[in-house]
Amino acid sequence: MDPECSHLLPALCAVLADPRQPVADDTCLEKLLDWFKTVTEAESSLLLLQENPCLVELLSHVLRPQDVSPRVLSFALRLAGTFAAQEDCFQYLQQGELLLGLFGETGTLGWAAWNVPSVRSGWIQGLSALARHPSALHFLADSGAVDTVFSLQGDPSLFVASAASQLLVHILALSMRGEAVERCSPQGSAWPACAQKIVSHVEESLRSTDSPQVTQALNVLTTTFGRCHSLWTEVLWDQLSPLVACLLERDPVPAGHSLVDLLLSVARSPVFSSTDCGLWETVAQTLSRLSPTQAGPLALGTLKLQHCPQGLRTQAFGVLLQPLACVLKATIQTPGSPGLLDGTVGSSLTVDALLSSKSACAGLLCQTLAHLEELQPLPQRPSPWPQAPLLEAVVTILRLCNGSAAPSSSVGGRLCGTLAGCLRVQRAALDFLGTLSQGTSPQELVPQVFAVLLEYLESPDSSPTVLKKAFQATLGWLLSSPKTPGCSDFGPHIPLFLGELFPVLQKRLCSPCWEVRDSALEFFTNLSRHWGGQADFRKALLSSEAPTLTQQLLRDPESYVRASAVSAMAQLSSQGLQATLASPEHPETEQGLLKEFLHILSADSEGFPRRAVVQVFTQWLRDGHAEVARDTEQFVATVLQVVSQDLDWEVRVQGLELAQVFLAQKLGQPAHCPYAVGLPEGPSPGLRPEVLRNLCQPWLLEFAFRALFDCDRPVAQKACDLLLFLRDKTAPCAGMQETGDNPCLDSVEAILQRWQAGEQGQSLGDPEPEAMLAVLRSIDLEGLQGRLAESSDHVEKSPQSLLQDMLATVGVLEENEADCY
Repeated sequence: MDPECSHLLPALCAVLADPRQPVADDTCLEKLLDWFKTVTEAESSLLLLQENPCLVELLSHVLRPQDVSPRVLSFALRLAGTFAAQEDCFQYLQQGELLLGLFGETGTLGWAAWNVPSVRSGWIQGLSALARHPSALHFLADSGAVDTVFSLQGDPSLFVASAASQLLVHILALSMRGEAVERCSPQGSAWPACAQKIVSHVEESLRSTDSPQVTQALNVLTTTFGRCHSLWTEVLWDQLSPLVACLLERDPVPAGHSLVDLLLSVARSPVFSSTDCGLWETVAQTLSRLSPTQAGPLALGTLKLQHCPQGLRTQAFGVLLQPLACVLKATIQTPGSPGLLDGTVGSSLTVDALLSSKSACAGLLCQTLAHLEELQPLPQRPSPWPQAPLLEAVVTILRLCNGSAAPSSSVGGRLCGTLAGCLRVQRAALDFLGTLSQGTSPQELVPQVFAVLLEYLESPDSSPTVLKKAFQATLGWLLSSPKTPGCSDFGPHIPLFLGELFPVLQKRLCSPCWEVRDSALEFFTNLSRHWGGQADFRKALLSSEAPTLTQQLLRDPESYVRASAVSAMAQLSSQGLQATLASPEHPETEQGLLKEFLHILSADSEGFPRRAVVQVFTQWLRDGHAEVARDTEQFVATVLQVVSQDLDWEVRVQGLELAQVFLAQKLGQPAHCPYAVGLPEGPSPGLRPEVLRNLCQPWLLEFAFRALFDCDRPVAQKACDLLLFLRDKTAPCAGMQETGDNPCLDSVEAILQRWQAGEQGQSLGDPEPEAMLAVLRSIDLEGLQGRLAESSDHVEKSPQSLLQDMLATVGVLEENEADCY
């Protein structure tokens, strides 16, 4: 410990022990505890206490509960645990029975402060910290602390209850850490006393008729098998699995969700990967006994396992498909597809769950759709994958929600009424429908998919979030559609669908809801990016008003929409699909898209459209867009002149990215990669002097140097990277002479010093390139880069500063000694 900190500790401990003093807030105490943890990790805790007896005095003082606040008591309990984590320090503190007073049954537990959750939490954290060695195990067994942890499992504070369960697992693992126990895997009767006590408590809880107590036991076991992968866990499961199986005989099965978590935790443990321990039989029984909502997560988890009997996988997949099978049975007019409707044992329970209430029906369907969406891209998914029945089911669900389904039974009619207008199910079904686009679907079902998507895109009842997901699903299905050779770019369904899609898209671009306009623009942009070169798409697009409407949205009252319109128009321009841009105020004057974007960059009051414009300009520069290629240097100079005056730091950062791309292209590096310009490649002695002079244009370097002293750190960091790159590429090479004493150089350096001091008014003027390069090489850019990488409070983050601040809050230090940041 630093001598300065050691000098401040007695005063701080006195403040913490004095109930009349205002105690520092929780944040300061947490920082103080973190510092002590760091100190004890680097040096002896025993030596620390011997050199700073005030710490032991503080811990002794808190044994008088009337003289300490709950906040300080909680801190002291955790601090004592931190010191006692080292065995020699534990024995030192135990000599005076200090630990027994803090953590024993006759200590803190009887105080009024024990009613405060933070004190109970501090007690648990302190015990968890000290439980690191054999001496701690003996203390836990003799002090009665383990019994207290048992009782805290049912604490009204969820944080305390969870921490108590975690502590039991920690103690159990510590008890079983011995080499003999690890290697020989003895029977439970030969385990250490602490371990036997915890296992007996778990057994008693599993036999209990109280559901919360069963839940506590299952949670302890779940964490144990998740964390501990030694041979003794196999013995533990052999001992407790019969009790777990007995839970399935109760009606209803208690703690179903916790039971699922336990079974999956055991199944995932490497200890059980190659053993036949009756686990799979228990999982199979659980799948058949739990409610559909509880069984779903177990079915999904089982299917995701790398090792699992095929029969169990088949059962699990059947459980997962039951809700969709019930929907199809209730609505389909002809016998359903095999593979989805087969194997639906227990489907009456699923029907009951679907019809019990609107919330239960929506919850079960949303869970099922989400599980199948998660399973679909995995290599462990069942094979063959029932793509066609799943498509039929999800299309049916969507039609039940919008009222266009034709139910074939009374159950179907009730489902239609239950799901009508249900936004949760619509969103989940559209998500899954979009995921199914990644698979191979029968061509006869594709028109049904496009038809239901069009229904949702057209419907005035579709909410903005549902519309967004409908657009996303539509994009997925369009992009996954197979292309056919011949006169048409696409199969027979796509041109027809595009003809119906664009009128709907035009309608949504004119929606009074800005979220809908934004979603429509995002969809339009993505579709144009992927299909801009396809003849069918170009024909449908150019015969619509979508480009004109998109251009009009550049002046939308909502900034998000204007930003999306910028991206959309840029994409259309890159594909040669933009409409003729005419100013509404001056219809006789045609304006180029470049001028339109420059106007947005310089005049738009919101940052989102301006950021979008600079991003578009950067991409245009990379791609060699026609608007840029006419005069690249003038283009970059114009953009940087506007960007340099922008108050949005993200716009300025993107402007520096534009400058990097420009320099990379001038130096012959690939411009398509936005990060390639930052790669160190060493000097380039072969560059011609005229090229270097072109790179050292005053407008470019002035922008970069000003950004180097920007008050926003990301801007300064980006400028530093840019100047480092330029310096490395221009450092001494043929044709450029080093400059000695030069009035121009002195002038540039003086201006930069004023900029650094905050006086940004003066311009660099038009100095010689040699002077600019000399200034560039004279600046310690590496040092600046390192300083910019440091946190803003790195100077004031020292432990000494923390102690001074805590003392200053109670007036112990003089005002000039406080370091209040």
